[in-house]
Amino acid sequence: MTDTPARLLGLLSLLQTPREWPGSELAERLDVSPRTIRRDIDRLRELGYPVEASRGVAGGYRLVAGTAMPPLVLDDDEAVAIAVGLRTAAGQPVSGIEEASVRALAKLEQVLPARLRRRVGTIGTATLAVPATGPVVDPAQLTVFAGAITNHETVRFRYRANDGTETRRRAEPLRLVAAGRRWYLVAYDLDRADWRTFRTDRVRDAQATGGRVTPRKPPATDLAAYVVERLYDLAPTYRAVADVAAPSQEIAPRLGAAVGELTDLDDGRCRWRSQPDTLDWLAFRLLGLGCAFTVEEPPELVAHLKVLADRASAAAGSGAPS
Repeated sequence: MTDTPARLLGLLSLLQTPREWPGSELAERLDVSPRTIRRDIDRLRELGYPVEASRGVAGGYRLVAGTAMPPLVLDDDEAVAIAVGLRTAAGQPVSGIEEASVRALAKLEQVLPARLRRRVGTIGTATLAVPATGPVVDPAQLTVFAGAITNHETVRFRYRANDGTETRRRAEPLRLVAAGRRWYLVAYDLDRADWRTFRTDRVRDAQATGGRVTPRKPPATDLAAYVVERLYDLAPTYRAVADVAAPSQEIAPRLGAAVGELTDLDDGRCRWRSQPDTLDWLAFRLLGLGCAFTVEEPPELVAHLKVLADRASAAAGSGAPS
């Protein structure tokens, strides 16, 4: 193999297999001399690939973890597997890796050959995942937005509002934010001359226009907090105070990220002061604790729990709702 770039890629592909390669075997695989292998190893090191060499009869070369992530060389099956996994993660975001999964998917799909894109699409069409809480998002829409954000391009798309009305939008996308098992696009709406937050599961036919975006001052420094505030603006929220029949060290793990403020009381009880949220979510949190509780406030939550209790009683066949 006399083409140096192609030979380096071939060598890199072999070294990415988790094993140690004797120099003689690498030379035989690539049809070059051991001296050429040594030179190519030095070139890879100069490019930032941490190739470790060991001496002796059983010695050889292997790729090890370094201080930075160098580019990877993937074969067709590996590229398809990663793309399918990222599409799954993007459609049902996992806490902590939501934005990273979309950015990685956008980069990968940008360079996937057409034949591999078809394979990824075929697998996605033929398989189903158990639906997570919240609506399913089309990863293709997310990758369009992620690419436009990276390339500073405007986008156009169709958007369905709460009442079912569908409109066409032209916008300058700023950031994708995952919140509450949903994806939101923060973008400057060109037709309305203002910042807007769009639920991406209501987006259809998203396309990058190629038009360049003029930098604008973001609507907030913390865009995640901005999205949460906008969501709260659309629905009434409450703070709950409840006495729970269990100590705080047992309750805190069950509340998770919504732990709020817990204060231990007498007799192994604790008092929960929640973060602001909707009545449905507060009721869900309390009922999911798996122990007795008494709501002190707000009265709206007490009334809502009574409605849920009547509904559950009727569903269980114990009589009509009171």
